[in-house]
Amino acid sequence: MTIEVLKSKLHCVQVTEANLNYMGSITLDRDLMDAVGIIPGERVFIVDNNNGERFDTYTISGERGSGCVCLNGAAARKVQVGDTIIIMAYARMTPDEAMDFTPQVAFPENNTLPKKQ
Repeated sequence: MTIEVLKSKLHCVQVTEANLNYMGSITLDRDLMDAVGIIPGERVFIVDNNNGERFDTYTISGERGSGCVCLNGAAARKVQVGDTIIIMAYARMTPDEAMDFTPQVAFPENNTLPKKQ
């Protein structure tokens, strides 16, 4: 038996763009993706703190350092630019594996991560 557990989480990033005329997905700054181990094409779940919407889509890699958080296609109708969202990815694993697993979580400020020293 396997269960789904939180693998990755970008907590409280701001939507920078909503592009209804794109094929679909969420475009994310590649630095944000790398910080929590999300890869291009990965399924993610999104929660909008401003309006309560919850939906899933897949990721597209955006320009590094851009702070880009752009909802594309139909998902663009579920958010407003400036909304605060939480982006989560899950992984399947056995309960034993899950007991020792620690998700990668980041708390970006202004859609950027602190510089490593």
